[in-house]
Amino acid sequence: MNFKGRTVWITGASSGIGEALAWELGRLGSDLVLSSRNTEKLNRLAKAISEKYQINTDVIFLDLGNNATIPEAIEQFSDRHQKIDILVNNAGISQRSLLIETPVEVDRQVFEVNFFGTITLTKGLLPMMIKAGGGHIVVMSSVVGKFGISLRSAYSASKHALHGFFETLRCELSDKNIKVTIICPGRIRTSISVNAVTKDGSNYGRMDEGQAKGVSPEKFARRVVKAIHRNRKEVATGGKEILMIYIRRFLPWLYYILASRVKPT
Repeated sequence: MNFKGRTVWITGASSGIGEALAWELGRLGSDLVLSSRNTEKLNRLAKAISEKYQINTDVIFLDLGNNATIPEAIEQFSDRHQKIDILVNNAGISQRSLLIETPVEVDRQVFEVNFFGTITLTKGLLPMMIKAGGGHIVVMSSVVGKFGISLRSAYSASKHALHGFFETLRCELSDKNIKVTIICPGRIRTSISVNAVTKDGSNYGRMDEGQAKGVSPEKFARRVVKAIHRNRKEVATGGKEILMIYIRRFLPWLYYILASRVKPT
């Protein structure tokens, strides 16, 4: 895929992975639509990328936890853009709490952002993609979208759900030239743990030790763009924590032992 001139919508673009992807795709000449709840940061980012790479950038407010904002965002996009080539479903929220201490309301909050918000946006944009002859949907899952681990019950479950939904979407719409790439990050050096919800819905407020030593967002973004370019169906990338996926698949007995002992932070 040649990214130059492609219209790419990135959610959760104001920091971390989303911001790094915006810079990388901007460098490659894509026209960017950037969304998150923080439009002040997005406007600064859009201006900086546009000035450096001489590309078109747009900012649209979007709160995936508030379903009412999604149709409004789609309407704004449709008014301003004739097509969407790539949708990067990056926005999400993590969790740091024991499931037995976590009320269902917090579980629902995580699912609303990670799953229902994501699929609502995707479904709303599919008719435009299909009418234009196809498109590429990128889904930011997680290494724990492949297995469960302590303190991540709702987060892990929401990422598992994304796999089921988007693998089905790929099957049903392959004849419409709709491509799907699911990315499973390991530990990436972002503020996702800082903003994770705890058992009472408040922010965790600190950086996990493993997160602080993780892969840089910039390096990760280059890997994601390469996966899109190659039309990879699913890619797991990060550090040694990625090995747990293969241990779970090929040595399940060992996974069960390690999962009960591993320090998830």
